This record gives sequence, C-alpha cells and structure tokens, in this order.
Amino acid sequence: MIAPLTLSPALSRTAGEGVAWRARLRLTAHCSFHKLRQHLRSGGIIAYATESCYGLGCDPRNARAVKRILQIKSRPQKKGLILIAANIRQLLPYVTTPGAAQIKILKQSWPGPTTFLMAASKRTPRGLRGQHQKIAVRVTAHPDAAGLCAALGMALVSTSANKSGLRPSKNYRDCVKNFGGSVMVLPGRIGKRNRPSTIKDLESGRITRR
Repeated sequence: MIAPLTLSPALSRTAGEGVAWRARLRLTAHCSFHKLRQHLRSGGIIAYATESCYGLGCDPRNARAVKRILQIKSRPQKKGLILIAANIRQLLPYVTTPGAAQIKILKQSWPGPTTFLMAASKRTPRGLRGQHQKIAVRVTAHPDAAGLCAALGMALVSTSANKSGLRPSKNYRDCVKNFGGSVMVLPGRIGKRNRPSTIKDLESGRITRR
C-alpha cells in the first residue's frame, strides 16, 4: 500500500533541488550534467560530498559499478553498502514497504544523518545487501548529496571515499589525489559531522553504529 508513504514535504523533495544542483554543476564542474548521467549509466563511479566526508557512489542498479566500488575500496562484498536518496520514494525499489509505526520513526529522523536497516525487497541485488536480509538506507539532509539524487531521480550508493581501514577523503582535492582517474570527482563541501551516520535497525531499534 503506497498511500501512507506520503510523509512530509521534507521527505518528498521535488525536482526543484535537482534543478538548482544541475545549475551549480554547470558553473563549477568540468563536466555537464549530461556527461555525469552518461557516466553513471555506463557503470562509472563518482565521488561526492556527504554529511561527514566524501563518498563513493554509483547507480545501485548497475551490478558492474557496485562491484567496482567494492574493488576500489577493497571492501568485502558480504558487508553490503548504504544507499542514500533525496526522498523515500527513491528507496522503495530496494526495501519492503514500511508499516505505519515505522513510517512515524522515519518521519522523525529523515532527512538526517541516521541510516536505517530495513528489510530488503526481493529485487535488491546481493551486491548491495551483502550477506544480510536488510539493507542500509538514508534520506540525506546534505544539500549537495540530496540535490544530486533529486537531479538524477534515483538513489545512489554511498560509501566513504577511502580504502577499507584508511581515513576517508574530506575534500575535492584529496579525492582527486587518492583516486585519480578511476572516479569522477564532483565539487562540493562536506557537512559538519565528525562521524559517519548512525546506523539503526528500523524494526528492533538496535543501534549498530553510533
């Protein structure tokens, strides 16, 4: 039942943010929005600013791109990956429809820095959820990351821009230095959080990362 997912203006961002983001991209980046979209469609990887660091991202529907991110980070596939979105509708293909009580929790927390573990839908590729039956998802409040998802009209993979075990990149210059030509680095400024997002199980309320 889709009707209860009409949550709030904050959880239902319109394309306006995407338009503004595309305008900033044309003014500040060395590529067009069309080139960015084509890059993602062809399985390319991007780096972009998030709440606490730069993140690596790709089209979550592209299995080849997801595999490349895991290889770049030297991250085991069994761990799974986080998805971010501009609104909850962008996450619906990857999760089972939440109930009324769960929607209330989401309304209180999103947009924001809390990532929720939600039951993965049958369509969710194993490369995204790893060895788990749940997938980590977040409606982000970071203006660049939210605008990017709104402009593209889809959720994005979001994992810290670093090799596993090393510190993540905090700015554009570090990303270019650390990843060279292997990813398309987008200009932006990270948020003020010192730590990654909190990860919380939506069903049990258990916090797995603070």
